[in-house]
Amino acid sequence: MKHISIIVPKGEYIMSSVLGTYKIFVSANQYLLRTGRQPMFKVALVGLENSSTLHGGAFSVHPDTMLANVQKSDLIIIPAIQADNTALNMEFIPWIKDAYAGGAEVASLCTGSFLLASTGLLDGKHCSTHWAAADAFRQMFPDVTLMADKIITDEQGTYSSGGAYSFLNLVLYIIEKYCGRDVAIFLAKLMEIEIDRDCQSQFAIFNGQKDHEDEPIKQAQTYMESNVGEKITIEQVAGLFSISRRNFERRFKKATANTPVEYLQRVRVEAAKKSLETGRTNVNEVMYAVGYTDGKAFRTTFKKITGLSPLEYRKKYSINTPMMV
Repeated sequence: MKHISIIVPKGEYIMSSVLGTYKIFVSANQYLLRTGRQPMFKVALVGLENSSTLHGGAFSVHPDTMLANVQKSDLIIIPAIQADNTALNMEFIPWIKDAYAGGAEVASLCTGSFLLASTGLLDGKHCSTHWAAADAFRQMFPDVTLMADKIITDEQGTYSSGGAYSFLNLVLYIIEKYCGRDVAIFLAKLMEIEIDRDCQSQFAIFNGQKDHEDEPIKQAQTYMESNVGEKITIEQVAGLFSISRRNFERRFKKATANTPVEYLQRVRVEAAKKSLETGRTNVNEVMYAVGYTDGKAFRTTFKKITGLSPLEYRKKYSINTPMMV
């Protein structure tokens, strides 16, 4: 039997990532019993305090056991903790590290990645998190390779999930590894979870990365965003701010975590997404409006960033698409 320890953190966290995870493991046990098999999981909520309150006291969670009393864990699950609440939960770190050294696996859900990365167990490994927290994560944990487009990572006994409710896909993935494909498929059907989803890029909203102190680079970012439909070259933008291209590229990458070319591509694709969501112009017109003249290059870049073709994106997210009934 696998001993599952679901952390109940201090401070604000996403309660659904605790409750939803608990529910899926319990449902897996119930299905195994109904199909003549033994339950696979012993699930415990593990906390530092006897109760945890959320949203001004509207909700409360009562752990099954305190951290000091945990005897065994085969899998530790870190729910989605607000990044600035990581410091409140540092008491979990020695326990997580010791359990991992003793053979336990560790999974982070959404922004639970910040606590997992704080253990050092992700150094030199791959990890995912919520797309909106990607820039902050990269700055805080440069030794971790962030896969911001991924729903699931699995490497050397550590797991992570993408943002928000994509934790459901990671939990199904783990259950499939432990119990088999049939159990995961049944739970996916029961809870109406789209199984095998592996990319969160289509959900990401690019707002630029201006949380830095390099003022000329901020101005260059604003220039790119304001001239999205123009034929901009990186050398031209660097020259506007009297910076050599080589130095401009170095500073830009340091400030934004993107090269200037990557940033310009993301700005253009974000503008294209908004046009596809709200307008009725055809894809070629959208392409020209955001500075592309080569249809193949536009479609390739768009799909690389969003995971969808422009037509697929419009069909899924256009406000002009009729509701399904």
